[in-house]
Amino acid sequence: MSHLFSPLAIGALRLANRIVVAPMCQYSAVEGTAGDWHLMHLGSMALSGAGLLIVEATAVNAEGRITAGDLGLYSDANEAGLARVLAAIRAHSAIPLAIQLAHAGRKASSDVPWRGGAQLAPDAPDGWLAVAPSALPHGADELAPAALDEAGLARLRDDFAAAARRAARLGFDAIELHAAHGYLLHQFLSPLANRRDDRYGGSLENRLRFPLEVYDAVRAAFPAGRPVWARLSATDWVDGGWDVESAVAFGRALAARGSPAIHVSSGGVSPAQKIPLGAGYQLPLARRIKAEVGLPTIGVGLITEPEQAEAAIADGDADAVALARAMLYDPRWPWHAAAKLGARVVAPPQYWRCQPRELKDLFEGARLGQR
Repeated sequence: MSHLFSPLAIGALRLANRIVVAPMCQYSAVEGTAGDWHLMHLGSMALSGAGLLIVEATAVNAEGRITAGDLGLYSDANEAGLARVLAAIRAHSAIPLAIQLAHAGRKASSDVPWRGGAQLAPDAPDGWLAVAPSALPHGADELAPAALDEAGLARLRDDFAAAARRAARLGFDAIELHAAHGYLLHQFLSPLANRRDDRYGGSLENRLRFPLEVYDAVRAAFPAGRPVWARLSATDWVDGGWDVESAVAFGRALAARGSPAIHVSSGGVSPAQKIPLGAGYQLPLARRIKAEVGLPTIGVGLITEPEQAEAAIADGDADAVALARAMLYDPRWPWHAAAKLGARVVAPPQYWRCQPRELKDLFEGARLGQR
């Protein structure tokens, strides 16, 4: 039996297999509101046969968007737009749905990637002044953000909690907090971005404080039976930055609060990062955090081949694997993986006729033959 296609429990959430569609920003919302593109994109991912679909990084307030095209969950219009998308998905798919709640911090007010992704000035169209733990720019040639004061931190906690309540009303099965890739919560964690001299900066304990307060606020605002976990960067890939030992401490603090899983990525907080790119390059980080934290762990990063994903689960590197660009390139990746690994996958009956006859048991419930 394939390890990749065995079921997995994340708290009370049951996944049919261990393939996760990673959250992927589409930069295609209007004032934070999902539209037809999200219906098409997420609908395609929902029919992929994966075990879990995580909706892209979704800003908890307008200033927390990476770009003006980012998805948000801070208004009634945002909630209504997602409700329309989710209703269509649920009419045709039973895939569990999670949403990644996020704030970009000092990486906010950027242009969309296909126009270069550069920071936009506050007085530029679609630009604004970013906020962050400290008044330190992401890049040396960028504008410094405004440092958050205690009142700003309180508003942010409330914004995360309000977005979690909206996610609950929308019926999301889980929430993933974005504490990775150099965005706000990661900025609090990393000494490269956090130079505060109050109780939210300095020591590791202090740098963990605000992300853990946000986790507690979201956990309290979301139904107890539905899981909340975090995605973290296990290292900054910069000397003197956030490292795997600190990531283990963060993971243990989350576990102590009842987090049922952890999603392990890396990098993003500094242009000085030196990432050793290669197939599955982040899996050793996931393996260590899985071993030392003891939570079900999602591994991610240049996992492209079914055999590679199968080995990651079988060898104990991770309990699930998240795919992003591989899914964009091949939205039926789980089908093709199941075919290679001798497993079965859920597919809509409208597509059953595409099942190769030599793989007659590929689709759950499929019955070949048509008039």
